Amino acid sequence: MMVDKKKGQGLPNLPLSTIWMLSFGFLGVQIAFSLQSSQMGRIFQTLGADPTKLGFFFILPPLAGLFVQPLVGYFSDRTWTKRFGRRMPYLLVGALVAVIVMFLLPNSGSFGFSTTAGLWFGAITILFMDLSSNVAMQPFKMVVGDMVNEDQKSYAYSIQSFLSNTGSVLATIFPFLLTAIGVANTAPKGQVPASVIISFYVGALVLVIFSLIAVFNVKEYDDATYELYHGYALNTPDDGEGGFLTLLKRAPKTFWMAFQYLWTYGTGAVADNIFHATDPTTAGYQNGGNWFGIMSAVYAIAAVVWSLVLSKIPATKNKTGYALSLFLGAIGFTSVFFIHSQYLLIGSFILIGISWAGMMAYPFIMVTNALPGDHMGTYLGLFNGSICLPQILASVASFALFPALGSHFPSMILVSGILMLIGAVSVGLINEIHSNPVDAQ
Repeated sequence: MMVDKKKGQGLPNLPLSTIWMLSFGFLGVQIAFSLQSSQMGRIFQTLGADPTKLGFFFILPPLAGLFVQPLVGYFSDRTWTKRFGRRMPYLLVGALVAVIVMFLLPNSGSFGFSTTAGLWFGAITILFMDLSSNVAMQPFKMVVGDMVNEDQKSYAYSIQSFLSNTGSVLATIFPFLLTAIGVANTAPKGQVPASVIISFYVGALVLVIFSLIAVFNVKEYDDATYELYHGYALNTPDDGEGGFLTLLKRAPKTFWMAFQYLWTYGTGAVADNIFHATDPTTAGYQNGGNWFGIMSAVYAIAAVVWSLVLSKIPATKNKTGYALSLFLGAIGFTSVFFIHSQYLLIGSFILIGISWAGMMAYPFIMVTNALPGDHMGTYLGLFNGSICLPQILASVASFALFPALGSHFPSMILVSGILMLIGAVSVGLINEIHSNPVDAQ
C-alpha cells in the first residue's frame, strides 16, 4: 500500500467480512468473562464465603482491570511484530494464561485446602483469570479503533456485542445443560459441583480455538499505513505526548456503570426469590445457580437481538439509543425484586439484556469517535479503567449496604435498578465529540 498520499485522509470502508473477523475472537474471550460473572458468586458461596463479605471477591476483577488495561494499551501502541501485528500478541498471551486459570478456579475446593485456604486460592485464581482475560479482551476493542471509520464503527461494535453475547449464551447455559444430561449439580460441602467444573473446561477449549482463529486471520495496519489513514504515527514512544498523566488529562470523560451487583448477588437473589433457598449446600440453592445461568443466557440472547437493532440506528441517534437501552434495563432490574415466578423472571432479564447491549456498544462508539489517532490503545485502556472504578466502589459499598438491607440478595438487585435509572438520565449529559472530521463526514 502506497504512503505518498496525504496523511490523515481518513479510514477507508472495510469489507463486512473483515469487520466480523476483527471481533470474532471476542466470542471466546466473553465465554471466560461470562462463566466468571455468572458462576463466581456461586463458587465462592459454595466454598464457604460469608455472604456479607462476598463483595471482597468481586473487587479483585475490576482492580485487575484498572491496572492491566491501560498497560496493555500503552505497550501495544508501541509494539509491532511482522507476523502478528500490534494488538494480537497480547490476545495470544492473555488467552493462554486465561485457559490455565480456567482449569484451576473451579477446582479451588478440590485440593484438600481448609475453607480459608480454599477461598484465598480462589481469590488469587480469579485475580489472575481477570488479569489474563483483560489482556485478551482489550486487543479487540483497540483494533476496531485502529481500523474502522466512524461510519462503520456503530456496526462494528454492534457485531462485537453480538458475538460477545453469543459467547455469554454458550457460557451461561453450560451448567444447566450438563445437569440436564445427568452431570452432578451438587457436591460435598466446600467443593464445586461437576456441572460447573466441566463448564469451565469447555469454556477454556472454546477460548483457545476462537483466539487462535483471530490471531491468524486479523491483519493489522502497519505503522506506515496507520499514519496514512490517521495522520499520526503510533509507534513513537519518545514523542513526549504519551505519558499517562498527560493522556489522562486529554482523555474523553465518558463513563458507564457495570452490572456489579447482579454478578455478585444474582445467584442468591434467584435462589431466594424463586427457590426459597439461601444455603449453598442445598439442591434448591444450586438449582437457583443453574437458573441464574439460564437467566444470564436470556439477557445475553436479548442483547444479541438488541445489538442487531442498534446497528441500524444512525450515528446521529447514539444518545437516544443509549438512554433507551439503559431505561429499559432499569425496569428489568427493578422488577427482579418483586417477581417470585420462575418464568416471569424471563421478561426481567430480557430488559436487562437490552441495557447490556447498549452498554457494550455505545460507550466505545462515543469514546473512539472522540479519540485522536495517536495513543489509541492507551486511551482505551484509561477509559476501561474508568469502567472499573464504579465496580470497585460498588463492591466496597456492598460491605455496608448489604447488611443494611438485611443481607437480602434481591434488595441488592433493586439497588442496581436505581443505579441503572441514574445512568439513563446521565446519558443526556454526554457531549459527543468527533476528533476526525474526515470520518465524521
